[in-house]
Amino acid sequence: MTSTLRDELRQRKPFTSLEQEAFLSIGRTAATLRDDFEQMLKPHGITTTQYNVMRILRGAEPAGLCRNEVRDRLVTRMPDVTRLLDRMEAAGLISRARSTEDRRLVGTRLTRRGRQLVDSLDRVVAAEHQRRLGHLSHSQLRTLIELLARVRQPAA
Repeated sequence: MTSTLRDELRQRKPFTSLEQEAFLSIGRTAATLRDDFEQMLKPHGITTTQYNVMRILRGAEPAGLCRNEVRDRLVTRMPDVTRLLDRMEAAGLISRARSTEDRRLVGTRLTRRGRQLVDSLDRVVAAEHQRRLGHLSHSQLRTLIELLARVRQPAA
């Protein structure tokens, strides 16, 4: 039997509204997924955000992206992308180079080491997705995706 959010939170009183319960359930689910994903990445020495940056840069190969383009594509917003990229560059996962056409732009690309790491994680990540969502049918997954997209849209 599936536990309810009230059970998980050990909350005795009912929620004040369905909207409150849904909102808290989305937050709890996101936190659970994020925590499990972080634990899965821990042995590889990277965070979820670093994995996300590497995934984004792999998709932008061979051109790479400037810092703001990386920032705009992140799943979770990050206030200091420059510092994140500094740490990733120091770890040898990315490289940055100033554009010769426009000196204001700094392109960011995966290094060979970064590309090998993100490629090596494809199976591990797919297994984690399957572990967490594989018990849902194709139709249920489609519905979940559509409902979450609607939640992200501003209210009319």
